[in-house]
Amino acid sequence: MKFKDLIPWHREKENGIFKHETESPFFALQREMNRMFDDFSKSFFDTSPDLKGMDFHQGVTPKVDVVETEKAVEVTAELAGMEEKDIEVNMNHDMLVIKGEKKAEKEDKKEGYYLMERSYGSFHRAIPVPAGVDSDKVTAKFKNGVLKVTLPKTEEAQKDFHKIPVSSN
Repeated sequence: MKFKDLIPWHREKENGIFKHETESPFFALQREMNRMFDDFSKSFFDTSPDLKGMDFHQGVTPKVDVVETEKAVEVTAELAGMEEKDIEVNMNHDMLVIKGEKKAEKEDKKEGYYLMERSYGSFHRAIPVPAGVDSDKVTAKFKNGVLKVTLPKTEEAQKDFHKIPVSSN
């Protein structure tokens, strides 16, 4: 017996090529890596078309932008396909809480088949609010699938706001 016979990937070759893909450890590794990436990507891309734009990693989570200006903190959330009645906005001490639930149903009846699809998703997003926000003057507007919450700063917080120049040296 030769030393090469003990190494699994040197067994049963025909003209330097493996008879079956399953006999090569490299093919097995490649197959396992493909399966792992397929499973990973399914959790992100195999979503209902009615819930596009929402991330399914941990439930349905809308994309949110938070911008601080001199006079206010503005929070914008993409809630495409939702209605105003499905959204709830709350202020709790130093947290802005946005909640919502999306329900979508699709029914298609034609001769010879019947299709009924339902998709549901809810989200709960808590965003920390900086000190100096006047919680009594917070406003929320919902238009064309976009929720915009404006958190005005107090007069004192506006005075403290100043830009710092950035240099390249």
